[in-house]
Amino acid sequence: MALEGVILDIDGTLVISNDVHANSWVEAFAAYDLEVPFETVRPLMGMGGDQLIPKVVPELNGEEGTGKAIAKLRKELLFDKYIPQITAANGSRNLILKMQKSGLHLVVASSASSEELEIMLKIAQVDDLLSEVTTSDDAEASKPAPDIVEAALKKGQMTPEKVVMLGDSPYDIESAGKAGVAVIGLRCGGFSDEQLSGAIAIYNDPEDLLQHYDSSILGTNA
Repeated sequence: MALEGVILDIDGTLVISNDVHANSWVEAFAAYDLEVPFETVRPLMGMGGDQLIPKVVPELNGEEGTGKAIAKLRKELLFDKYIPQITAANGSRNLILKMQKSGLHLVVASSASSEELEIMLKIAQVDDLLSEVTTSDDAEASKPAPDIVEAALKKGQMTPEKVVMLGDSPYDIESAGKAGVAVIGLRCGGFSDEQLSGAIAIYNDPEDLLQHYDSSILGTNA
């Protein structure tokens, strides 16, 4: 069966950002006298802040009080300090161009805010290529809840069975799975093959997928 389209995660998938995001969270928690080790936060990258905060500090949430303040500071730190450390994943732009040439409908599904996403798309050098996006504004709950994937399906007017998602984390796989969408996993987000075991295929990065494009599920549209 030919694919209709591809849902795209950005952080850890098209940009190398997971370590940077983890460091921004560690610093934000520390500002409120909460010592949260990098090793605790890093495995949670790919999960939205609304899910991450209570996971790390169960008595907090991102909607009120200290949890909300931490989420706000984390975002400020990202913009003021950490963004220059983020780079494009190898092959991001060329893979997007290849998928578009193949006639695939591309929709971004990110747990990031619209402001963050705008910057990440520029870093990935695909901001001129991807116009259909969904962000945290389009979902009540972030990954691993299915909301953002379902929002991307709705925006693209696509059916789950004819779509794959490109992602880097187990939370992408869980989120997409709940929405009935299969996932191609990329190792460039820093997760192990075991953690990505729910994916239908795993590649090193966008460039690796591009090199194997014709033999991948994406090649059904080539």
